[in-house]
Amino acid sequence: MNKYFFLILVLMAAGCGGKDEEVVAPGKATLVFPAQNAACTSGTVVADSLSTIQFSWNGSDNTDSYELVIKNLLTQASVTKAVATNQAVVNLLRGTPYSWFIRSISTSSTVVTVSDTWKFYNAGPGSTAYSPFPATLRAPAFGAAVTATGGKIKLEWEGSDVDNDIAGYDVYLGNTATPPLFKSDITDMFLNDVAVNVNTNYYWRIVTHDAKGNTADSGVFQFHVN
Repeated sequence: MNKYFFLILVLMAAGCGGKDEEVVAPGKATLVFPAQNAACTSGTVVADSLSTIQFSWNGSDNTDSYELVIKNLLTQASVTKAVATNQAVVNLLRGTPYSWFIRSISTSSTVVTVSDTWKFYNAGPGSTAYSPFPATLRAPAFGAAVTATGGKIKLEWEGSDVDNDIAGYDVYLGNTATPPLFKSDITDMFLNDVAVNVNTNYYWRIVTHDAKGNTADSGVFQFHVN
């Protein structure tokens, strides 16, 4: 009898145990300022080549802290600033294009949620016209392995400009880290039916030019054709 009574107590104790609390990932922050594809002219000038910019974004749910990641689009150098609120003040070079995004972090989750990425131009002295932003290479992505269809692939990229006066794109493509010019003055942001060889590494980049003769280089991406 005692044996059965003990078994009932064990089962009751197990039934009273609480369920594991569900871990909720942090939400996605919404960027506010500096605005997407815009010139930032509201910074406080602290030197001829430097100004202070206040970044802001809408806070995300289930978030304890944020990381602001800013990339200089000319040098490709990035800086990361840890903040507890939805604002941060950063000194940046004037007359320089940047991109930025936010990582939302929760102490109760291992998931880090990343916002959209925006580009802006930190205005310089007397700036009235701006070079295009370096194009974002979409496909093939850096380090991607792609399969050609009928011996051909498609190149895709995204261009933008504060002045909205992009005149065209030059595509560089080849088998070396400094690819030669493949096709110039393309007005679309894609190139279809690009002939490639199988089992071959390729390198590509896009040079954007605007109506005023300004240019911007995307940097080189490498991919492999299976």
